[in-house]
Amino acid sequence: MSAEGVNLQKELNPLANAERQFDEAASRLNLPEGIREIIKRPRRETIVSLPLQLDDGTFRVFTGYRVQHSIVRGPAKGGIRYHPDVTLDEVAALAAWMTWKCAVVNIPFGGGKGGIACDPTQLSKGELERLTRRYAADLSDLFGPESDVPAPDVGTNEQVMAWFMDTYSMHERRTETAVVTGKPLDIGGSLGRREATGRGVLFCVREACKHLGTPLAGARVAVQGFGNVGSISAELMRHDGAKIVAVADVTGAIHDPEGLDIPVLLRYMADRRGVKGFPGSKPLDTSIIEYDCDILVPAALENQITHENADRVRAKIVAEGANGPTTPDADRVLEQKGVFVIPDILCNSGGVTVSYFEWVQNRMGFYWPEHEVNTRLEHTMVNAFNDVLVKAVGNKVNMRVAAFMVAIERVVKVIMLRGVYA
Repeated sequence: MSAEGVNLQKELNPLANAERQFDEAASRLNLPEGIREIIKRPRRETIVSLPLQLDDGTFRVFTGYRVQHSIVRGPAKGGIRYHPDVTLDEVAALAAWMTWKCAVVNIPFGGGKGGIACDPTQLSKGELERLTRRYAADLSDLFGPESDVPAPDVGTNEQVMAWFMDTYSMHERRTETAVVTGKPLDIGGSLGRREATGRGVLFCVREACKHLGTPLAGARVAVQGFGNVGSISAELMRHDGAKIVAVADVTGAIHDPEGLDIPVLLRYMADRRGVKGFPGSKPLDTSIIEYDCDILVPAALENQITHENADRVRAKIVAEGANGPTTPDADRVLEQKGVFVIPDILCNSGGVTVSYFEWVQNRMGFYWPEHEVNTRLEHTMVNAFNDVLVKAVGNKVNMRVAAFMVAIERVVKVIMLRGVYA
């Protein structure tokens, strides 16, 4: 492999990127080296082999992961991902980001993440259920309402959470709704949870527009990853007067400089399972990352904006709906270009915030109307955005460094108050 290839491979390593982001912020806080090492390392990494009997009677073994990065502020919190490319490094990086995400919005959770290296589209519903139940059973000693609380992530959904909750409950001999969040409403899910991450993106974009003196009404928005997060954030921004000019998903990318009809597009997607071929739109031949727009919402997977394409980003605001869509090398390029990046640990934290609300409601046995959930979410997100903005302006750093500084300070404060058990 060429030197350039090696450098790119290093740039795309999610764990290395998470550590670089941490190190840059931590270096500005003058932390004692021992404390810095404590909060940087994951507390527990677990790898498990998961045998599954397929529908044809044959057996296959899958690899599952769960990483608890930190539990000092509360139970580990983080999704379970089903994807062929799931690795320990990826899960460890995502677990670390969850620690900082929960801290930056100031909810009493630590960080965790899990996953199974599999392609859920190639498994039947019965196979997915058996695989989920095996994973939940094999790692049941890790999970619990006060120890580790999973949620849906890429390749999983509320049905997977229902299977998980039932498996855990059977082992505990009681119904325990608070062991997972992102559940169906009928078994303890929260109103507003499905829309929460996309709604949080909207709240952050609103605040960024206020800060920059740029109206959201009339702004041209491009969305990469038109799934749950991307489509909901697009629909909500459209309600605020923005024009959604380009969207992309796994089937392709489309655009219309005059603005796509999002409600019609969503109905089209429900039938066709993708945006490709939407009537009245044109296919996009270049990367949506480089599309001429005011606001870019990368809401797909990690490492979409790298040093190779960052200089071609034309948006004024990048609102990170996905986890880790921008590499540290790309961050430097965007900062030099004057692009205002709303970092993932702030921008997409609406989901974990309402997951916290769901957990609270489960433990109370009392459920809130949707308007109360949304009002509490907006209050939390606006406060978090302003905390980060004050830190960014006061320290003359970008929003990502500031978000990590806010989060790290909060985790360190709890460690210092609790002390280190030895």
